Amino acid sequence: MSAVQAEALRKTFGNVTAVEDLSFAIEHGELFGCIGPDGAGKTTLFRMLTSLLVPDAGSATVMGCDTVRDYKQLRRRIGYMPGRFSLYQDLTIEENLAFFASIFGTTVEKNYEMIADIYRQIEPFKKRRAGQLSGGMKQKLALSCALIHKPDILFLDEPTTGVDAVSRREFWEMLRRLKEGGMTIVVSTPYMDEAGKCDRIALMQKGHILGIDTPDNITGSYARPLLDMRGADVYRLILALREFPHTHSVFAFGESVHYTDSRSSADPEALAVFLRSRGFANITIEPIRASVEDSFMELLEQHDG
Repeated sequence: MSAVQAEALRKTFGNVTAVEDLSFAIEHGELFGCIGPDGAGKTTLFRMLTSLLVPDAGSATVMGCDTVRDYKQLRRRIGYMPGRFSLYQDLTIEENLAFFASIFGTTVEKNYEMIADIYRQIEPFKKRRAGQLSGGMKQKLALSCALIHKPDILFLDEPTTGVDAVSRREFWEMLRRLKEGGMTIVVSTPYMDEAGKCDRIALMQKGHILGIDTPDNITGSYARPLLDMRGADVYRLILALREFPHTHSVFAFGESVHYTDSRSSADPEALAVFLRSRGFANITIEPIRASVEDSFMELLEQHDG
């Protein structure tokens, strides 16, 4: 049996459908990512998988436990780190950790080796209150508290949101080491660049899964010719490209524009001529390989179409 098995999960809040007919499986030892913007349904999905929400329809099992019927047993076997920092701000680092260990009938001393690699980085500050910690230190404390009872599977809901780039990189390195130790990890993130750190990803939008596969397979299935264009005025460049007769899509990507052609192959020279006729000079046009974000935008267009 898979570590996670979801069948036609559905959850609504009033007139809003947060999750619609989601079915998927996550294998043991896998680092699985749910990738999507705010409002994609990631948090609602995680709360159903961790027994905090009851689905309106469908069912799910986590480590063989039904998320509704076996919720008491399930909660002893999972580690859950919610998106918002939820530890006690007035307690110190060591007090928070001791408290969460006691909830699960264990102690920090008994399971120290489980968190040692992470906890050692903040242990010198163990007398500091949680509310006084930096974003990166809060992140490490929350992960330590989620691991202190030696869970079989770890759910992390947007764990790197709001932390600096160095802390993000350190956090993913910690997850890599946990995975190497056999931990099954399910993580959500709005950052498309983090998708490549997962074994498989589910691209989510408005409660639906647009695609689910390895990052390489998702980007490799991008079928349209894709060009990266750079010029002095990105906004004006986008407006001009929308008037080109063979444009399929055009999106801003930082300081550049990603253009896809409606034909089976693009003609960079014809595009350059067209743009020069619209007053653009010194435009660079280069074929590129699709990123996860490019693939997400294409899948979203297919879904909405």
